[in-house]
Amino acid sequence: MTATVDPLIPAVAPSRLDRWRGRVRTSPLLRRRIDVLAPVAVTLLAAVLRFWNLGHPHALVFDETYYVKDAWSQWMLGYPASWPDDADAKFIAGHTDIFSAAGSFVVHPPLGKWIIGLFMWLFGPDSSFGWRFGAALFGTATVLLVYLLGKRLTGSTTFATVAGLLMAIDGLGIVLSRVSLLDIFLTFFSVLAVLFLVIDREKHLARLAVRLTQADPAPEWGPLLWGRPWLFAAGAAAGAATAVKWSGLYVLAAIGIYAVVSDALARRRAGVRFWPQDAVRQGVASFVLLVPVAFVVYLASWTGWLVTANGYDRQSSPNPFVALWNYHEAIYQFHVGLTTPHSYASPAWQWPFLIRPTSMYWHQDAYGKEGCQWQSNCVQAISSIPNPLIWWGGMAAAVFLLIAFVLRRDARHAIVLTGVAATYLPWLLFPERTIFQFYTIAILPFSVLALTFALREIAGYRSRDLRRRLAGQRTVWVFLIVVVALSAFWYPVWIAMKVPYAFWLVHNWIPSWI
Repeated sequence: MTATVDPLIPAVAPSRLDRWRGRVRTSPLLRRRIDVLAPVAVTLLAAVLRFWNLGHPHALVFDETYYVKDAWSQWMLGYPASWPDDADAKFIAGHTDIFSAAGSFVVHPPLGKWIIGLFMWLFGPDSSFGWRFGAALFGTATVLLVYLLGKRLTGSTTFATVAGLLMAIDGLGIVLSRVSLLDIFLTFFSVLAVLFLVIDREKHLARLAVRLTQADPAPEWGPLLWGRPWLFAAGAAAGAATAVKWSGLYVLAAIGIYAVVSDALARRRAGVRFWPQDAVRQGVASFVLLVPVAFVVYLASWTGWLVTANGYDRQSSPNPFVALWNYHEAIYQFHVGLTTPHSYASPAWQWPFLIRPTSMYWHQDAYGKEGCQWQSNCVQAISSIPNPLIWWGGMAAAVFLLIAFVLRRDARHAIVLTGVAATYLPWLLFPERTIFQFYTIAILPFSVLALTFALREIAGYRSRDLRRRLAGQRTVWVFLIVVVALSAFWYPVWIAMKVPYAFWLVHNWIPSWI
């Protein structure tokens, strides 16, 4: 796919717009510089927003109480161990070796905790900066992946930059990159898998077209293509996502379905007579390329548990793989039966409307205490609320993209919708289960891409009417300026900055946000 520059320039005269575009199109050096500087800029912005004052607060925020301690004991022993009931305060104070040798029942696979543990080992287990470094690093890298995926799909440096910018400054992305939970790692590997799928689609369909156009007349059967390294890579990335959380399985399934359906449609368009059967034949090959490597990556994440003796359920069978299966049965029973009430639980039907974000940290000081200088109480808060305009705009854009796909059959729209569906729809199957709004971090990259496509339509890239394009581009500029302003307004309550109580209160537009 050839990249084109489609800048959002609020030009004041057609001649100036045409001259600027002409210079860009005729200057390969300028194009290359823009293509390099744009992703660097959005990635650096994301890094600043995620790494600045990362160690604050020096506390185990929300589910860090599980994942940080499990990550450290897993790093030391090869499996998560049990901790005493009062371990949090002691751990924060630097007593990080008080875990026992007994295995602890942990309900998520090990890969995310291996990543957290690696940086705890590098920076010290008692460093809140260290135990959050992995999340910030992978969160920043996810912004770059969104840019690269946007570039592949839109062919535009400008709109790829818009996608990366929206991901960089969104509150949900920032918060989940600044607390040591597992979901940002799941998101990174999911987006990476979809990016590999897009590259595979481009190369596979190009090869298929060449092979089929050489046949005259159209063949009864198409070629069986095994040389698909990018599909193999997508399987490995989806396996890594699953090794962080089991919901990565939905991404793996969605990638497999998309690969088979897109291949079947390509064979039908090429006139292959037995295209349904031919697609099944190629689908078997795709399965072999995709699924076994995902399984190997997933299984490899359990190596520490398999080669040691004291992990939870490790002694349930002399055969370590049978014991691992027993453990997985226990994990499955836990997940399907998780209905414990929680004040911040939010069923999946609420997510598009942003009804109940998760409060992850709250601290309040009276005037004059610990540097509180305002004539009111001071608060520090971390909420998983996204930038409302990005989130609601992304949800509306996903609906728009679905309608556009029905009308135009654009494969790029199908990829974005596949990402949204894989990361959202399965959660609707569990209306009684205790789940949380911050799980939507896995949806965010794809809703941002949907929003980018919608903004591209508004900018009038299809229109030959100059007035229409200028009006659309100005509208997009206004939207982006408001989005940036909202993120600046919300940033203090995403990072536990000390603010007046009244300042925090005006961020709660809906009573259920409190």
